[in-house]
Amino acid sequence: MSTSKHRKPRGTYRHGNLRKALLETAIELARQHGPDGVVLREATRRTGVAFSAAYRHYDGQTDLLDAVRAAALAKVARTMENELAGLGPANESPAYARDSLRAIGKGYLKFARNEAGLFRTAFVMPLTDRMGSDKQHPNAGDSGLNPFQLLGQALDRMHASGILPSAQRTGAEYLAWSAVHGMAMLILDGPLRHAPPDLLDTLSERLLSMVEEGLQTSL
Repeated sequence: MSTSKHRKPRGTYRHGNLRKALLETAIELARQHGPDGVVLREATRRTGVAFSAAYRHYDGQTDLLDAVRAAALAKVARTMENELAGLGPANESPAYARDSLRAIGKGYLKFARNEAGLFRTAFVMPLTDRMGSDKQHPNAGDSGLNPFQLLGQALDRMHASGILPSAQRTGAEYLAWSAVHGMAMLILDGPLRHAPPDLLDTLSERLLSMVEEGLQTSL
C-alpha cells in the first residue's frame, strides 16, 4: 500500500520562478547578515529546493552574491530616486540642481541607515566590478541608472545650471561619493554607530552642505 499521500513536502518552494525565489531568499539573508550571509546552500534550504537545483539558475556562490549585490545597488538607486521625486518636476534652475545633489546624498545615507546589511552587500566588491553595465544582474533603479550614474546626473545638472565650473566637474563623482560613503561607514561601523538619530540627521545635513559647497570651490 502506497504511503505517498502521507509524506510531507520536502520544502517550502512549490512552483513559479525559482531563480527569483532564490534571489529573494538571498536578499533576505544579506539584509539580516550582510554579504557573509549570502550562502548558496542556505538559500536553497530556506527556499525548499535541492542544492543542485540552484545550479540551473546561478553559477555557484559567487554568481548568487553578484546577483544580490546588483539587486542591493538597485534598491539604493530607488531610494535615491524617491528622494529626487520628492523635489517635484525636474527643471534647469540652480536651486533644483543643488537640491537634486542633496537628495542623492540623502537617499544614499538613508539606505545605509535603514538597510545596513544590504548596504554592506552592495559595496562589498571593487568599484569597477560593481558599477559597470550588467545585463545578467541589473543594478539600476527605475530610471535605468545605477547609484553612481544618478550622482553623475545630479552633478551634470549643477554644471549645466552654471553653479559647478567645468574645471570642477571632472572627477567630482569620486569626491562627493567618498565623502558621503565615508559618513555612511562611520555610522554603520565607526564611532557614530551608537549616535542618536537626531545627531546623525544633523551631521548628515552638514556633510551634504559641505560637499555641495566644496565641489564649487576652485583650488
